[in-house]
Amino acid sequence: MEPLIPSARRTFIERDNTLSRVAQSVVRFLHVEAAGGVMLMVATATALVWANSPWDDSYRSLWETHIRLAVGDHTFDESLEHVVGDLLMAFFFFVAGMEIKRELVTGSLRDRRAAALPAMGAVGGMVVPALIYLAITAGSEASRGWGIPMATDIAFAMGIVAVLDRRVPHSIKVFLLTLAIVDDIGAIAVIAVFYTGDVEPRWLIAATCVALLVVVLHRLRVTSAMLFITLAIAMWMTVYQSGVHATIAGVVLGLLTPARPFQTDLQVEQIVDVLENRPELSPDDVRSTAALITGSISPCDRLIDALHPWTSYLIVPVFALANAGIDISPSAVTSPSRAFMGVALGLVLGKLSGILLFSALATRLGLGTLPEGARWIELVGAAAIAGVGFTVSLFVTGLAFDSPVLRDDAKLATLLASATAAALGAIIFVAAHASVIRSKRGGDNAVTRVD
Repeated sequence: MEPLIPSARRTFIERDNTLSRVAQSVVRFLHVEAAGGVMLMVATATALVWANSPWDDSYRSLWETHIRLAVGDHTFDESLEHVVGDLLMAFFFFVAGMEIKRELVTGSLRDRRAAALPAMGAVGGMVVPALIYLAITAGSEASRGWGIPMATDIAFAMGIVAVLDRRVPHSIKVFLLTLAIVDDIGAIAVIAVFYTGDVEPRWLIAATCVALLVVVLHRLRVTSAMLFITLAIAMWMTVYQSGVHATIAGVVLGLLTPARPFQTDLQVEQIVDVLENRPELSPDDVRSTAALITGSISPCDRLIDALHPWTSYLIVPVFALANAGIDISPSAVTSPSRAFMGVALGLVLGKLSGILLFSALATRLGLGTLPEGARWIELVGAAAIAGVGFTVSLFVTGLAFDSPVLRDDAKLATLLASATAAALGAIIFVAAHASVIRSKRGGDNAVTRVD
């Protein structure tokens, strides 16, 4: 019987296998993020309407409901809002950590030169908004919120890009995605270092020991799901008790997840032998073949595919529902506080100017070049959309402020600034695309007149 895959083609398949998996992963990621952005918008609108309706008391009482768990001398007693922020969002940051790991090992951040421009842009998009915020709030209680305007919301940003469709070049989509991932790295570092309470060294040492055990088990290629779930729970509990924000446990576990498959190729010959030379497949044949195929996919890819829809469609929308219910008062806009102005200007102007300034610096120094087929006007549009800083901005707001007034001001500013940034970016892309269409039509007419 002639082999299912001729040997002449096998080398080609094996050589391009990694590239194919990366491309497919990016496509799946973009689709889930786009749809997740729609779910996020629905949840946000629901929270705003509910919190400003005659039933607003039910909204407050729901999220203030306390959940209490006791294990021996250790007690967990937090409101439902904190459970969402501390526990559910740990899954969100776990997926974010794995996405960062995958991009660093096999994705867009692997090629350091290709990643230089969006990475530099991301740095500018974090530094400049923070400086603008600090300049506005200097000397006040609100200054602690300088990390709020630093974040870019991947779900919202990619959702906007998906709506704009062909008006956004593919290379700009990749630029924006890479920038948002680097932005996530910065946001995670800021949360871990600057928005952490009093640290308990013994619990931090225990968390470190759990992390080291996870590393050892990955090196030994242990694949027991139950074992890793148990270690993940232990990791979360030790980090929670240590004083470091519990979501950092998710980030650490995500970064420790292997981003390369345990077997380096698909072992085509073994699979072909099973499928072609055995007329009746036994259960052992099916299991061994499935193991070969599964082993060609990295744990990172498998877990992202399994968990990413849950974080995009459920966890992040629930987080928005719990945090976007702001009592909107006209005075917050007509007489804005320092916190409001710092967040609003930081996200809209700081993100735009910071990304463009550092991107221009990167190209001037020869560290990076414009994405293929893209123009500066389209980079301006991407920089504007990067000002949509919803999920992580709201998350940092909860960590930065104890005052309900400051929290509501910062949250309202985040919502309005994100909407403004989204609209500005969309206008820029629509105008840029229209100018391309007009220039093409003008060229066609000129050719017709010459003929």
